[in-house]
Amino acid sequence: MQIQIQNEKRSFHRVFYSAKASLNSQEKVWPCQVIDLCLKGCLLRFSDPWEGDLQLIYTLQLRLSDSIEISMALQPAHIVGCNVGFKCVHLGIDSISQLRRLVELNLGNSDLLERDLLALVESDAA
Repeated sequence: MQIQIQNEKRSFHRVFYSAKASLNSQEKVWPCQVIDLCLKGCLLRFSDPWEGDLQLIYTLQLRLSDSIEISMALQPAHIVGCNVGFKCVHLGIDSISQLRRLVELNLGNSDLLERDLLALVESDAA
């Protein structure tokens, strides 16, 4: 039996960053685990299968330290059981600066980060 793995054609490098966070809507807060992040979204794990509204915009609050927090406005993109991929629909200037630094530190290569930023600008222009 052969297993064929397709090459992913991602425009953004993912940072595998395991951290506790919370996802908020206007009526509810879900504790979650960040599996990975990129400039265009994130993958989150919940304790129970996701049953949130797929049309709503949610806010992810990720605390990196006592003084550093990333806040992203997200919309669900795909669901597999307790894991949900979210697409970033808004990222404030402070949060994008923190996320940029986190990605840069994890990639260890500023050229790769610049490629991700260019892809982000191009995808928003399309």
